[in-house]
Amino acid sequence: MHPPTPLGALVEPDGVRFRVWAPDADRVDLDIVGREPVRLDPVGEDGHHEAFVPGLEAGAHYRYRLDGGDAFPDPASRFQPEGVHGPSEVVDPSFEWTDDGWAPPALRDLVIYELHVGTVTEAGTFDGVRQRLRDLKELGVNALELMPVADFPGRWNWGYDGAALYAPSRAYGRPDDLRRLVDAAHAEGLAVLLDVVYNHLGPDGAYLAAFGPAFTDKHETPWGQGMNLDDEGSRGLRGFFLDNALHWLREYHLDGFRLDAIHALLDDSETHFLQELTAQVHALDGPRRLLIAEDPRNLNTLVRPLDRGGTGLDAVWADDLHHQVRNLLAGDTEGYYADYADTTAEDIAGTLRRGWFYDGRPSKQSGEPRGTSAESVRREQCVVCIQNHDQVGNRPTGARLNHEVSPAAFRAATALLLVAPETPLLFQGQEWAATAPFPFFSDHNDELGPLVSAGRKKEFRDFPGFGGEVPDPQDPATFRRAVLDWDERHAPGHAHTLALTKALLALRPRLGDPADAAVDVLGPAALRVERNGHVLLVDLAGGTPLAVPDGAELLLTTEDRDHAPDPQPPQPAGPWLTFTRPGALVARLPS
Repeated sequence: MHPPTPLGALVEPDGVRFRVWAPDADRVDLDIVGREPVRLDPVGEDGHHEAFVPGLEAGAHYRYRLDGGDAFPDPASRFQPEGVHGPSEVVDPSFEWTDDGWAPPALRDLVIYELHVGTVTEAGTFDGVRQRLRDLKELGVNALELMPVADFPGRWNWGYDGAALYAPSRAYGRPDDLRRLVDAAHAEGLAVLLDVVYNHLGPDGAYLAAFGPAFTDKHETPWGQGMNLDDEGSRGLRGFFLDNALHWLREYHLDGFRLDAIHALLDDSETHFLQELTAQVHALDGPRRLLIAEDPRNLNTLVRPLDRGGTGLDAVWADDLHHQVRNLLAGDTEGYYADYADTTAEDIAGTLRRGWFYDGRPSKQSGEPRGTSAESVRREQCVVCIQNHDQVGNRPTGARLNHEVSPAAFRAATALLLVAPETPLLFQGQEWAATAPFPFFSDHNDELGPLVSAGRKKEFRDFPGFGGEVPDPQDPATFRRAVLDWDERHAPGHAHTLALTKALLALRPRLGDPADAAVDVLGPAALRVERNGHVLLVDLAGGTPLAVPDGAELLLTTEDRDHAPDPQPPQPAGPWLTFTRPGALVARLPS
């Protein structure tokens, strides 16, 4: 296994080495602002061109000119100070790191906090996130998952319209601001994962395709042509993506990735791109970097080790629990929720026992088998949630679960999530049941923007049960509505939910090995989860008598005065407790 060729403007002691993938160009010229053009020489067999400029220092701005035509930013630019269409900047990656000896939490101990840098704080910057690290540490999470930060067109974006894939967005700060965030997070004991997108390029400013065969007609994805991972010239694109991944880990000390929609990484090569990525990432020196994939197919091969013919990923997003909870609590049945219609506690228990629900059983929609057996999958390899950016933002108005179910139901679902043996993920503001929605937003140009707005309205024109106005993603107010108000944490109701979340997360380190969890059904919407001498009794509907074991010490309920602004404690009747509305309790079993 050979590492990929490093790309971009690479700072060396006596100057800067420029290297770019441009297999279709006969001539590549380097246009440095304030200097004469420099011609790059072809090197190797994969279409790379290279030149060394002695005496050049960080801060220089440059573009590449292909065959005497237009000049473009570097696809491997480390920073785009004037936006994705402007010149690239040479960046020195050296930094005074203080994280020597950093050891990230093990996968089985992980609690992930997903955030969008532009909306998680009013500042909307890397520094803004850094100033909230102590709050997140005190919350009880131990890993941040940043939605994509690669630069995008406009002032704000979810991040999945990435254009400059090596460059932290100038909307969030400079590269060193991201390094300061990661360094400070490690000092607080927080790992930092980055969401990366290799399944498509953004519609504006992604100049990579001007340099080489980035796409192929062999495959079709939801965004159009597939990325060229297995067609003529694919070695160069694979190398570009591999180098991109390694650059984020080396230059920013990141602890791993969330890999976006890997089911759309279509590759018929003998060695799939993801297998190559896994091998390269896991071969790096130092602590193991985590690779967590978004994939709806419930494929056990994704987390099967490479030496056993699998993809070798560390974990996958497993959305079955989310969809079951949404159906049971909010009644969702449209679209993919049809596969979760009439969810019962037995269905949820099956998911908690295995990690996912669809394990080869027939889809309720199609009747065809869906998923694979989870018998070989460790439960911590399944990342579960009751909110994430997709499941909130892909609703017509960006409504959160707590906007659509009762506070009591949301608290009970929170208890289920945070005691579950799978790896939990919280979405920004979930810990206090934030008022702010997370609608889809963008800031595209005058030509593309109206098309995005019209497409969003068309998407939800016939959305079942929705008769309102879809927020215009191009309206600045749509973006501003998504910004969290951290002062809200102290308001009644929000403060109670935050206290409950903290209490549950403080318990989680005592819950032992996920493999030892036992899950039983107590009623149509009631479950019992036992872990390492602790038991969760949860009734997602209310009204089911719950048997508290003799001698058990009650640790908390979702109806405690600290956790509910209008507490309705469970009603006792002998050894039974009954919540009059959705509720949960956690108790310590006698030794």
